[in-house]
Amino acid sequence: MSEKPRYERPSLQRHRSGAMNKMGSFPGLRSKGQIDGVAVGELVERYGSPVFVFSQRTLEDRIRTLRDAMRLRWPRVQLAWSYKTNYLDAICQIHHREGSWAEVVSGMEYERAMRNGVPTSQIVFNGPYKDDASLERALVGQSMVNLDHYDELAAAERIAERLGLRPKVGIRLNMSAGSTPRWSRFGFNLDSGQAWDAVRRLLGGGKLDLAGIHCHLGTFVLDLDAYREAAGKLAAFANRLRDELGVKLDWLDVGGGFASQSRLKSQYLPGEQATPPLSRYAEAVADGLRGLNTPPSEMPLLILETGRALVDDAGTLITTVVANKRLPDGRRAVVVDAGVNTLFTSFWYQHQIHPAVPLHGTPEPTVIYGPLCMNIDVVADSLLFPPVEVGTHLLVGPVGAYNIPQSMQFIFLRPPAVLISPRGEHGLIRRAEVLEDLVSLDRVPDWLRGE
Repeated sequence: MSEKPRYERPSLQRHRSGAMNKMGSFPGLRSKGQIDGVAVGELVERYGSPVFVFSQRTLEDRIRTLRDAMRLRWPRVQLAWSYKTNYLDAICQIHHREGSWAEVVSGMEYERAMRNGVPTSQIVFNGPYKDDASLERALVGQSMVNLDHYDELAAAERIAERLGLRPKVGIRLNMSAGSTPRWSRFGFNLDSGQAWDAVRRLLGGGKLDLAGIHCHLGTFVLDLDAYREAAGKLAAFANRLRDELGVKLDWLDVGGGFASQSRLKSQYLPGEQATPPLSRYAEAVADGLRGLNTPPSEMPLLILETGRALVDDAGTLITTVVANKRLPDGRRAVVVDAGVNTLFTSFWYQHQIHPAVPLHGTPEPTVIYGPLCMNIDVVADSLLFPPVEVGTHLLVGPVGAYNIPQSMQFIFLRPPAVLISPRGEHGLIRRAEVLEDLVSLDRVPDWLRGE
C-alpha cells in the first residue's frame, strides 16, 4: 500500500495582470535623481550610504506656513519646537532662527535646548517624568512647566517652598475630542472633573500660581474636528477659571500632533484620510477658541508644539540595493543597506520609495528588507516594483520625524545626516558613527581583566 502523500499547506498570492491592478493601470514609478538640486550620486559619493538628507528650504517653508496661518487667526502665537521629533542641533537651530521656542519632555532635552541657546523662559517643559533637578532648574528659570500629575504638583511645591519661590506653572489636561483615541495617561482628565479638582488643589496649596493650561491630543491626528473640540473645551475651562476662581491665564497650549504628508499603514487608498493642509489645522484651533471670554488686552499666548508636520517632509533617506532574492511565495525580495534600526517609522508608515534612476521592466509584488539579521527588518512589505539592480540608490521619504532620535546602534552603526541649504550647499549635521563611539562608554571590571 502506497504511503499517503504529505500535506503541504498552500500559499496564497495576489496576482496582477501585467501592469494592472484593481485600482487601474500601474502609474509608473517616478525616479528622483536629485534632492533640492543636488545629485543623489554626488551625495552618496561624498557621505556614503545610507545617509539622511534634510532640506533646509522645505523645513523653513513648513515653519513659516504654520506660523503665518495661525497668526492670521490669533493675535499672539508662539511655536515651540518639539525636540523629541528631531533633536539634531542644526534642525533645532533652524527652528529657533525662525523664532520658535523649545518644547521638551526630559532633562536631557532641556539641556539640549539650553545648549542651543534657548533662554530658559522660552522652554516649555512637558512629560510624565521630570526629575527633581530638572524640575527645579525649570522652575527657577521661569520655564513654562506643565504639571502632569499630583505627585509632580507636590514636588513643585516642595521645591518652591525650599527656595522661597512662587513660580508660575501650567497643568496638562486630557479629554475626549473627535474621533481620536484619548491619551488618558497624560495629565488630568477634564471630562471627569479631575482637572478642576487639580486646579483647586494647586491654588489651595498657596505655593504655585496657575498661569497656563495644556493639551496634547495625540500623534498623527487627521481629524480636524478633534482640534476644534479640544480648543473649545480649553476655552470653556479657561472661562470657568476666570469666572469662578479669578484666574487669568498667561498661556493656552494646544500641543501638537498635526499629521505629516506620510501615509499610515492603516490607509488603503492614496486619497483616503488625506492629510489636511496646515492652514486647516490653524482654522480648526481658532474656531474652537472663539468662545474664550477674555478682553483683547488680556488674550493669552497661544502655544503650538507641532513637530512631525514641520520636519517629516524635509527628510529623505538614501539607501542602496545590496541584493535580490526570490521568496517561496513568488514575490521578489530586495535587500538594502538601511533597516528598521535606522528607519524606525517603517513600522507604521507606508513610505514613498523612488529609485534614483529610471527602472525598466514589468512591476511585480516586492518586499524591501533591511540588512539586519532579524525577520522584522522590513522597510516596505507591499510594493509594485520593477526589477532593480544591485548598487541602485533608492530614496525613502518622508523620514524627517522621529527616525533620528529613535534610531539605534543595533548590528550596524548609525549613518550620517546631511543638510542642503536653499543655495544648494550641503554639509554634515551629524557624522557617521564609528566603533569607538559605541565602545567608548563600555567598562570592563577588574576581575574580568584578571587584575
